Amino acid sequence: MRVLVLLVALALNWTAPAFADDVAAAQSVIQAQEQAFSRGDAAAAYSHAAPEIKQLFPEADIFMQMVQQAYTPVYRHKSFEFGEARTANGHIAQRVHIVDDNGESWEAMYTLEQQGDGSLKITGCSLLKAGQAV
Repeated sequence: MRVLVLLVALALNWTAPAFADDVAAAQSVIQAQEQAFSRGDAAAAYSHAAPEIKQLFPEADIFMQMVQQAYTPVYRHKSFEFGEARTANGHIAQRVHIVDDNGESWEAMYTLEQQGDGSLKITGCSLLKAGQAV
């Protein structure tokens, strides 16, 4: 029994740093895109989008216009704080708590996926006013 407990403890220690590294990398990508939005840098913001997103929005300016219209709290806000994250098989889901310029609270769920070159790209973002049902 002690051997099993030790093996589980070792496995948790080996996977925890990988989880932390994956989450830190995902947060870095999200933060870089968020900062690009705040600077109005369409090319930099677009560079963090996954290929599937780029197929839907084939130019950086088109992508930026969509974000401005459909994701205003992501584009402009008073606060942007990371919440819970989950990882599985190269996919990461990262919750972000946002307060928009009007003081309203929002919950964003970013999804990211590891690409063939090892980089992480944002595959989507769902946005709900805080307190709304999913």
